[in-house]
Amino acid sequence: MFGRLIKDKSVRESIASASVVGLNLVSATFVGLFIGWWLDKWLDTKPWLLLTFLILGIVAGFKNVMVEVKKIQKADESEHEGQGGDDEKS
Repeated sequence: MFGRLIKDKSVRESIASASVVGLNLVSATFVGLFIGWWLDKWLDTKPWLLLTFLILGIVAGFKNVMVEVKKIQKADESEHEGQGGDDEKS
């Protein structure tokens, strides 16, 4: 049963999109954290730039998540519309 699901292209794309959502949130947060840490170290402004860029990273991560979720929803709606149209013709 699981093997058949993996062969279905739409299921694979959904799984890939879902994994990208989590990666976007985590990676943006860590990038913001790293940039803030590096700037604090360079400019000796501890901890203000770290906190600022951490918050910016989290916000960017959530923005990326929202964009990705909208893409998934749009693809899902268009897939259901395509299936619904075929059912009505029968």
